[in-house]
Amino acid sequence: MSPIAITLIILLFTTIMFVTEKLPLAVTAMVSTMLLVLTGILEPDQAFAGFVNSNVILFVAMFIVGGALFETGMASKIGGVVTKFAKTEKQLIFSVMLVVGLLSGILSNTGTAAVLMPVVIGVAARSGFSRSRLLLPLIFAAAIGGNMSLIGAPGNMIANSALQELDGVGFGFFEFAKIGLPMLLAGIIYFVTIGYKLLPNRKADGEIEGKEEDYSDVPKWKQNVSVIVMILTILAMVFEKQIGIKLYVSGVVGALVLVVTGVMSEKRAYTAIDWKTIFLFGGTLPMATALDQTGAGSLIARSVIGLLGSDPNPLIMLIVLFVISATLTNFMSNTATTALLIPIGVSIAQTMGADPRAVLMAIVIGGSCAYATPMGMPANTMIYGPGGYKFNDYVKAGLPLIGVSFIVSVILLPLFYPFF
Repeated sequence: MSPIAITLIILLFTTIMFVTEKLPLAVTAMVSTMLLVLTGILEPDQAFAGFVNSNVILFVAMFIVGGALFETGMASKIGGVVTKFAKTEKQLIFSVMLVVGLLSGILSNTGTAAVLMPVVIGVAARSGFSRSRLLLPLIFAAAIGGNMSLIGAPGNMIANSALQELDGVGFGFFEFAKIGLPMLLAGIIYFVTIGYKLLPNRKADGEIEGKEEDYSDVPKWKQNVSVIVMILTILAMVFEKQIGIKLYVSGVVGALVLVVTGVMSEKRAYTAIDWKTIFLFGGTLPMATALDQTGAGSLIARSVIGLLGSDPNPLIMLIVLFVISATLTNFMSNTATTALLIPIGVSIAQTMGADPRAVLMAIVIGGSCAYATPMGMPANTMIYGPGGYKFNDYVKAGLPLIGVSFIVSVILLPLFYPFF
């Protein structure tokens, strides 16, 4: 059997396992990696190169830096201050979506949603608002917010890694916000107008009350240091070129400062690291290498382009990539969706002679639109019980939001990232 055929079979297996989640996603990624080694498609050093990738180091560092903000209660305090000034249900939806969207741009979107969920539930209980009308906007904003910065979501880093391989530069720190910020604003407008009417209004079975954590025993200096370190780390990343320090180095410095000063213990720092993301990221990179080395990626790219004709319209290609990515991400991890489509997208760009930034951005933005199912991303599943939701609640409120994101993307992507 040819290397291309073997690679495509492993890709098909990986796709099916990602979609069905018969195994944990990270385990599937590692199984895929080992299959590529055992079949001789990749050498062991090629297969495990992803785990010494600079982006993995950045992930680990930012999990610790972001974890300190959660650990000290500062993330909860920020959310509580803003929601306190919301007097009506629509004002609360506006405030929640704005805060969550901006925070998840620099912190884990799942972590942001997890911290602010009890805050929102507590506000709902005190105000008499239905939590089922507040929690969906919360997690949708967290998903959109991942498009606000380079570290907003793992998929952004996967795309950046692929682009760095091609041009040696990659995306700018806030480059995703060119699309992400308008998407967030459009999403907020949608939910305080049309989307508001589509939100369910029901009580959860057994109504589990949100329990707000008590951070009163956390020393004030720890809270202040966690915020200062986060701000300085982000600033260092924003001005990476000016100061000459790589993103991951700034992240590691920030993480070390937090541990050395005692803001986070060594044990808590290890706990803050999402090892599933690390193994998923490191385990999916070898597939990109295999698709490139064997020519399987080029074959897929030529097949996709062939279906669209000998001279495909760039806008149609952008729409196709966005729709495929947005569809897959609602049934499998958005990180896995992006990791799966990025190498194929790179091959398409190279075959067409198109700017890879346009292709990668379309895939990443489409992959963030995990609004229409409870399994679209961890935060979706997290609110399913507390919100008393049904599967169709996500579909009813989420599908139109995907449409809103699609319209914003189709308008802005060709402006900021033309194919040619």
